[in-house]
Amino acid sequence: MTGEQHTGEHGDDEFVAHRALLFSIAYEILGSVADAEDTVSETWIRWRGVDTATVDNPRAYLARIVTRQALNTARSAGRRREDYVGPWLPEPLEAPVNDGLDHVLTGEAVTTAMLLVLESLTPTERAVFVLRDVFDFDYREIATAVDKTEAAVRQTAHRARNHVRARRSAAVAEPTQAQSVAERFLATALTGDVQGLMDVLAPGVVFLGDGGGVVSAARRPVEGPDRVARTLTGLLAKSATMGELGFRATVVNAMPAIIVSIDGVVDNVTCIEVIGGQVTAVYTVRNPEKLTRLTV
Repeated sequence: MTGEQHTGEHGDDEFVAHRALLFSIAYEILGSVADAEDTVSETWIRWRGVDTATVDNPRAYLARIVTRQALNTARSAGRRREDYVGPWLPEPLEAPVNDGLDHVLTGEAVTTAMLLVLESLTPTERAVFVLRDVFDFDYREIATAVDKTEAAVRQTAHRARNHVRARRSAAVAEPTQAQSVAERFLATALTGDVQGLMDVLAPGVVFLGDGGGVVSAARRPVEGPDRVARTLTGLLAKSATMGELGFRATVVNAMPAIIVSIDGVVDNVTCIEVIGGQVTAVYTVRNPEKLTRLTV
């Protein structure tokens, strides 16, 4: 029998029902929309060869396939990122609009700050944390997915959870709650009001720019209200000399964001992290390889 005969219409329905979950798992393990989409496609190919009549729990079975594919990709991606020029930021994920995608695509777990914390875990730790703490799979299901014993998975989950908690002490404000702060931030940045911009920045604010060595960007984190404010206003002033600027407000990685274009071409996307009514981090992605899915 062919893979198509094995899966059948029922198998197709199961895959479609869980596709958003599979993409979410892959994206949070990999931090790349392109890699996540490739991983889901590979999962579909493998699922087509499964006799679904023998599968008691399609959700867990599909999660196992996508996790194993994502882990393979994550290990090779980790080696590539060792040579990455400047700060690495996850590929921007714009919020879905009324398409029924899983809630996590717009939740705390998908924020840039959380993805950067997850990036500091080993691939297996990251997969275990995502499956357990984000999607609430049981330890037996996770053990099968990562090819470890249940006892080992429990230890890994505990270690990963402590690691995340130590680095993420406060949750990022939801976009609706952060909107007024984000608007003040953008207004002062666009007018070059350095002092006004500093007033909305938290004392420990940090700016990270990702150019990937392809385009210019800060090679190191910029810290402190004064330095961050001057960096941002300087970047906008420089962009204004390169052509006609365009701006589109949106939500990216569960944070208010602005997509900046120059002469109709996307130049960067800047995400604004708000905690406690102040901007605590600014993430700007300029690497063109990470902007292909964004529109002006």
